[in-house]
Amino acid sequence: MGKRAERDYSPGWRRFTTIILPPLIRSIMKHRAGGQEHFPRDGGMIVAGNHLSYADWPAMALFCHEAGHYPVFTIKSPVFDVKIIGWLLRKFGQLPVFRGRADAALVLNDAEQRIARGACVVFYPEGTASRDPDLWPMVARTGVARLALTTGVPVIPVACWGAQNIMPYGDKRPKPFPRKIVNIVAGPPVDLSAYAGKPLTADTLRSVTNAIMADVTKLVAEIRGEQPPAVPYDPRASRAEVTPGTTGPGPTGAGTTGAGTGPGTTGAGTGPGTTGAGTTGAGTTAPGTTGPGTTEPGTTGPGTTSPDAARKAQQG
Repeated sequence: MGKRAERDYSPGWRRFTTIILPPLIRSIMKHRAGGQEHFPRDGGMIVAGNHLSYADWPAMALFCHEAGHYPVFTIKSPVFDVKIIGWLLRKFGQLPVFRGRADAALVLNDAEQRIARGACVVFYPEGTASRDPDLWPMVARTGVARLALTTGVPVIPVACWGAQNIMPYGDKRPKPFPRKIVNIVAGPPVDLSAYAGKPLTADTLRSVTNAIMADVTKLVAEIRGEQPPAVPYDPRASRAEVTPGTTGPGPTGAGTTGAGTGPGTTGAGTGPGTTGAGTTGAGTTAPGTTGPGTTEPGTTGPGTTSPDAARKAQQG
């Protein structure tokens, strides 16, 4: 092993993790694994998985370890800034992913070098935990496709389900007890032979990414025993579409004339008395209350986009 390879990680620290972490991970989850025979025995490889929770990482690490490979994760760079944790990640040979910076592509170059030396590099192509309302895999980023076509190594799709019950996305405290079942399954290498030798155009990278995620989604569907959505959820598209919301102030609906029992003005409203910011829709007829009532038109406020509405809009 060359000097450069020795600088990628600390052999002693890696050996320590292979002794300590497997029993620790098994103590917090019931790890049910399958398909590890699809991992190559040796040589570099890419593992592409769906992302549900921070608990995906220990589940995937144990899965790769049991398959005979030490996992090299691509992890958001801010994690490397955390004292002790960042230092340990570098000792373990993990890869920081920089975003919004000119050197964001460096992780692909580093990953390519690691793969050339036989590393098992783990990618979560979605780039973040799934925002799909039913936690299906989302539309993914194309970095994994670029790395796959550049290196030509096998891309192993892996599906994980159950880690979200240990630590749901957004929660700061894990819920390891009682132990939850985490199912994790690998499939055969993704067939990318149709793209061999093609230029790395945006269309090619998108097609390869979709092919990888289609195999991952198929495995997730098999674990869940459910049918995935015809169109994967696209968080970027949902942010671009705004539909009228029902939780904030919306346009005031047209009400019918209410029969007042005292002096007051009759106006368009959604109920008795003063009409404020109403919800979208037609108002209902209601008797006015005794006394001078005033009518104020509701104001139109920005609505919010729900994931369900966004996915329906994407499906047409």
